[in-house]
Amino acid sequence: MSGPLSGIRVLDLTSVVSGPLATMILADQGADVIKIEAPTGDFSRRVATRRAGYSASFLNNNRNKRSVVLDLKSDEGRDALLKMVAQSDVFVQNFRPNVAERLGFSEDALMKLNPRLIYMSIAGFGFEGPLADRPTYDPLIQAISSLASVQAGSDEERPRLVRTILPDKLTGIQASQAITAALFSRERTGKGQSIRLSMLDTIVSFLWGSDMGGHTFVGDENPVEEAQSFIDLIYEVTDGYVSVAIMQDKHWQAFASAVGKPELLTDPRFTTPELRDVNRDARLQATQESIRGFSSNELIKLLDEAGVPCAPVLTRTQLRQDPQIAANETLIQYEHPEAGPLRQAAHPARFKQTPTDVPTGAPALGADTKNVLDEFKIEPW
Repeated sequence: MSGPLSGIRVLDLTSVVSGPLATMILADQGADVIKIEAPTGDFSRRVATRRAGYSASFLNNNRNKRSVVLDLKSDEGRDALLKMVAQSDVFVQNFRPNVAERLGFSEDALMKLNPRLIYMSIAGFGFEGPLADRPTYDPLIQAISSLASVQAGSDEERPRLVRTILPDKLTGIQASQAITAALFSRERTGKGQSIRLSMLDTIVSFLWGSDMGGHTFVGDENPVEEAQSFIDLIYEVTDGYVSVAIMQDKHWQAFASAVGKPELLTDPRFTTPELRDVNRDARLQATQESIRGFSSNELIKLLDEAGVPCAPVLTRTQLRQDPQIAANETLIQYEHPEAGPLRQAAHPARFKQTPTDVPTGAPALGADTKNVLDEFKIEPW
């Protein structure tokens, strides 16, 4: 592989989404990621939306990797893994807390074997405390992190889940960033280090920058918190929906002029940014009523010409056909040797001086076991 992480070897003992996404990001950036799987394979190999024996979930989180099957409950499997650790740069696992220790792969044991190792542990709720040993799934993190409450719009409304596995995916992104930061530190110090990351901490940190203002000033907390609005910034037009994001005075003035509603500028509820925020539901309702009779293309043309931030609301099918997506080269297509032609999102960071290769598809279970063991000079058993 080419790319900025070319020459870095990663042992990936993770499964499902958060860990595999983290290591796929490293693989997309050029790292040699060796996915260590039990004989039964990563659970995500068996979920729905499948072709030729491959699930879309597994394909979309495990490209550019090699698969090695090891039974880590056997002496031979454990010995093989330890030999691989001694010659690798990064070790990533998302077992439940204390499982790696019971298997003989604790932070201390592996970093004693390889002092330059970056050891990443990913947990759900955390590594200590009353919830640490519980099984963790994305909806549970959305619940306990208050994300579901934020998504509802108010602490007094019925909580709602975000309809994507946001905690899993954000944790994967955070893990990949932390690993590269540790690798950078190692370049300076020559020493490895262990990293612990929980999904819960990741989401609380993610929310704090924009949704926890009422809990930032110690002693002046808001007992009941509200989001920016009960109404989403999505508006109905004659042939679908658009999003209009009016943030500044100049946008409000331009919007009123563009849609032929000058009375919005003299309405005492909307004359300042503060009043428009205080009366946000009324403002959003007035905005909706002002644009309901326009078609999507007509409204976006008017607002674009007036300099008002806006965008169409696309379905997943429309996304594939959008000209901005095409201009960005956001989507890639390539041939998987067994699953056939695939469409995926390209890695969003484009490295000009160290470009990455055309991706290789996610591996069959154990497809690289013999070659990888040969590379590490591990005798078969």
